[in-house]
Amino acid sequence: MTVGAAKDVFFDPYDVELNADPYPMYRRLREEAPLYYNEQHDFYAVSRFADVNQGIIDYETYASTRGAFLEIIRADMPIPPGTLVFEDPPVHDIHRSLLSRMFTPRKIRALEPQIREYTVRCLDAVGDTGQFDFVHDLGAQMPMRVIGMLLGIPEGDQDSLRDQWNDAIRTEAGQPMDVSNRQWDVEDVYAEYIDWRVKHPSDDIITELLNVEFTDEHGERRRLAKEELLTFVHIVAGAGSETTTRLIGWAGKVLAEHPDQRADLVADPALIPQALEELVRFEPPAPHMARYVTRDVELYGQTVPEGSVMMMLIGAACRDGRQFPPDGDVFNIHREARQHLGYAVGVHYCLGSALARMEGRVALEEILKRFPEWDLDMANASLSPTSTVRGWDSMPTFVTRA
Repeated sequence: MTVGAAKDVFFDPYDVELNADPYPMYRRLREEAPLYYNEQHDFYAVSRFADVNQGIIDYETYASTRGAFLEIIRADMPIPPGTLVFEDPPVHDIHRSLLSRMFTPRKIRALEPQIREYTVRCLDAVGDTGQFDFVHDLGAQMPMRVIGMLLGIPEGDQDSLRDQWNDAIRTEAGQPMDVSNRQWDVEDVYAEYIDWRVKHPSDDIITELLNVEFTDEHGERRRLAKEELLTFVHIVAGAGSETTTRLIGWAGKVLAEHPDQRADLVADPALIPQALEELVRFEPPAPHMARYVTRDVELYGQTVPEGSVMMMLIGAACRDGRQFPPDGDVFNIHREARQHLGYAVGVHYCLGSALARMEGRVALEEILKRFPEWDLDMANASLSPTSTVRGWDSMPTFVTRA
């Protein structure tokens, strides 16, 4: 079926009830309206794996340069230089190459002992209470500490910076992000750290970015302007902690709902990396992204006009049985490995994916050592009200110690 063919198929990214469990509607979109149009919010959406995969790759047709969120594209906001997720080649490639040197395999491997030490500290703090919140007690803590170490931001300041990022993407339940007065100026938040590193260089991302020289899109050899550097740091600090926080929250919920597979991980921790891939596929923390359509596109017998907004429904694509047979709605850590879109694809493939995988692996290794079983306390769990990521603000559990 095509646009408008299935009248009772309705996808609204701001619908609280739908967001609580979007997967039945995702299934209907894939089968009944693979090209969907929402008249209320004026966007198109694709939901099948092949379409979403190709759409994310094709940045010339589906551009990121006006933003990756529906609200920002519609507001036609100016995007500051250095906002990597809102850039396409050639500028994107130049900026990405500057940041990629901060996430080399060597640097990431060197972080593992510190990641594990901090994870152990968080778990030690739980003690013998019999309760453990996957988000409050670990997920909201460890990823920000790791990014703070990379950036060179003092541990005492990291919580407030994480909270500022969370506030920036949070919405009123059922409402779009308010961008009417949104400012991209992050001067007050990070400028003091940059100024400090100018005088006190260290082995961290801020120091390295202060000193790196590169050839920009105009062929000029130069260093980063302060505005670019501020934006880089802002993006790394937020994106580097937010999605991993949600991943850890989902691990608590999904593994509690599949105790047999959790027991498999306890018996054989070597399965944890593939379990994390299945978890990101099954519950991707970033379930959709928006793109600006740069030319008329023909899809499923319909024309998507230039100037439209196309939503790439990653959460729907990651459950598509065509890519993940026989049923993508089944969680299975023993599933044959196949490409998913939980870390995106193409030029926008997640720069910090290796770090996120390490953080998730270390977190699960240490959790399962101590708590081989847990039960959910869903009465006190809280789903985060944002229109850009999907995950938990709290995921409390009742744990059984090993």
